[in-house]
Amino acid sequence: MPNREPDVRSRAQIKAHPIHPALIPFPFAFLIGATLFDLSGLLLDRVEFLTTAGHMIVAGIATGLLAAIPGAVDYVYAVPPNSSGKTRATKHALFNVTALILFAVAWALRGEDGSPGALPLSLEVIGAAMLAYAGLLGGTLVVRNMVSVDHRYANKGQWNDASFEARKGETIEVADAQELKEDQMKLLRINGRRIVLARTADGYAAFDDGCTHRGGSLAGGVLISGTVQCLWHGSQFDVATGAVACGPAEKPITVHAVEEKRGKVWLEIV
Repeated sequence: MPNREPDVRSRAQIKAHPIHPALIPFPFAFLIGATLFDLSGLLLDRVEFLTTAGHMIVAGIATGLLAAIPGAVDYVYAVPPNSSGKTRATKHALFNVTALILFAVAWALRGEDGSPGALPLSLEVIGAAMLAYAGLLGGTLVVRNMVSVDHRYANKGQWNDASFEARKGETIEVADAQELKEDQMKLLRINGRRIVLARTADGYAAFDDGCTHRGGSLAGGVLISGTVQCLWHGSQFDVATGAVACGPAEKPITVHAVEEKRGKVWLEIV
C-alpha cells in the first residue's frame, strides 16, 4: 500500500509535532553547561562544580543520542535530496556527532577525582563550539529550508505522499481522480525519484520535486493557478510546461506525462 505520510512535516512526530526539535535543547544545555561548570570549577576551585560537570556530560551524551534518532529520520525523509538544505543538514549531523565524540573522549580522560585536565577541557570547549555551530545550522534548516514546517492554508499546498516501485516505460496508477482538489499537490516517490503530482484548473500535471535553483522541495511549496512556487527563494514554474515563471531559478523543471482516465490518475515512468 502507498505510504501517506506528509512530506513537509517530520515523519518522526507526535500529532504533527516534530520530535527532534523538542529533544535537542537537552544535549545542548547539558554539554555546554558541563563546559561552563568545568571552567567555573577550575577558576573558583569548586570540586562540586567539577563533579556536576561530569554528570552533565553523561546526561548530554545520552540525550544527544536520543535526539539523533528522530533527527536521522528527518534527514532521510524530510530534507529534499540534492539540495543546499541537504548539504546543510549533513554538516549539522556531522558537527553534532563529532561534538558527542569529543565530549565522550573528554569524559573518559577525566581524572579519578572527576577533574578535567588541559586536554579534556580543550575537547569540551571545541565540542561546545561545534554544538553551537550545529545549532545555527539546525535553526537555518527550519527557518530558511522549512524542514518540518507545515505551511498549508485552507487545504492548499502539500496533501500527502506515496511510494511506488515501477519499471521504466510502465504507466502506473498514482492517485484517484478526486483525491486532490485544485491547487493541491501529492509527492510521489517512484524508485527513489521524487515527482510531484499537482491538480490545477486544467487537470493534473506532474513534475520533478526539485527547484532548479537550490533544490528546494516543490511539493512543499505553494501551487496557485498552474504555477508552483518554491518557498526557499521564491522561484516559480509553470507546472504544465516546466518553464520558469519567476527567478532566481534559470532552468526549467522536468515535466512528466500524466493522464486521467476511468476515475484514476496515471503516470508514465521515464
